[in-house]
Amino acid sequence: MKFFIDTADLAQIKEANDLGILDGVTTNPSLMAKVGIKGEEAVTNHYKTIAELVDGDVSAEVVSTEFSAIVEEGKKLHAIHPNIVVKVPMIKDGIKALKWFSDNGIKTNCTLVFSAGQAILAAKAGANYVSPFIGRIDDASWDGVELIAQIANIYAIQGWETEILAASIRSSLHIVKCAEAGADVITSPLEPILGLLKHPLTDIGLAKFLSDAKTFK
Repeated sequence: MKFFIDTADLAQIKEANDLGILDGVTTNPSLMAKVGIKGEEAVTNHYKTIAELVDGDVSAEVVSTEFSAIVEEGKKLHAIHPNIVVKVPMIKDGIKALKWFSDNGIKTNCTLVFSAGQAILAAKAGANYVSPFIGRIDDASWDGVELIAQIANIYAIQGWETEILAASIRSSLHIVKCAEAGADVITSPLEPILGLLKHPLTDIGLAKFLSDAKTFK
């Protein structure tokens, strides 16, 4: 399972990358605004910086909702760097655009997916990634991880190659459960990724080892 970090914060991206386990980055306009990136030129430059920092796919989201505008915006994003993946919303014109991008060799990530039916359409349209938002599904009193398992089962039966990118990760447990459910990728803020390092027995054991090591001197 690949690990992506869901942020536009360069310091956090570098920290995750330095761990040696980072495979890519996902971003969106909200994350860009959160780190003070505003204006088309600044956003373009920031995407380029991220893509040059990480050796992997970087999802850059369109803000258009009409087919021709999505295509034009996607072409501009694709031109920024070879690692840019065009992030397209799960809407009717988005599906049409996914098909166009697929036919023209531009990698895509279908975002804002909340059902197996939507994931089926994204795969049929040729999306490289499909992004179910499991945390938001949990917020609506449904089971986001169960959706990951359902999509994984459907894709396996149908032989579709679209990768399941579990998004809206809220905890380290989400990451573990997504791995169990068959997600190809998770995208997470830095904190849940670092949380995988932690266990109280590790801390206790290390403290004992270090304490005993002092007797060697």
